[in-house]
Amino acid sequence: MTVSDKDLIEAAAAIQSQAYCEYSGYHVGAALLDEHGRMHVGCNVENSAYPLGSCAEAGAIAAMIASGGRTISVIAIVGGDEDNSPCTPCGGCRQRIHEFADEHTRILVIDDSKEWKTYSIAELLPASFHLP
Repeated sequence: MTVSDKDLIEAAAAIQSQAYCEYSGYHVGAALLDEHGRMHVGCNVENSAYPLGSCAEAGAIAAMIASGGRTISVIAIVGGDEDNSPCTPCGGCRQRIHEFADEHTRILVIDDSKEWKTYSIAELLPASFHLP
């Protein structure tokens, strides 16, 4: 079974509704495909002790790792409250994605014109930190 970009976007939007965002009200969902073509999803989970919250991308990556995946082929990120709004990954999630991305990884997000745009991790995190 082939998973399309549209399928990933729909999965990210579906899991977005499960976000626990009692403090910001900003729901985020992420869906990714690993190198085996398996889909993994995550949503943001806030905490009253602010630094203890987790991002949707981190949840999807953790699910991927737990099931044996190691490379993100494509990840879709949906964010907002009533309407989806531009929601590129935060700096920490850009680094998380970088850890499991390669030069072919695609990152799908809505841009300011409400159109879906595809980025590479090099575009979102130039001159990134990595260990040799």
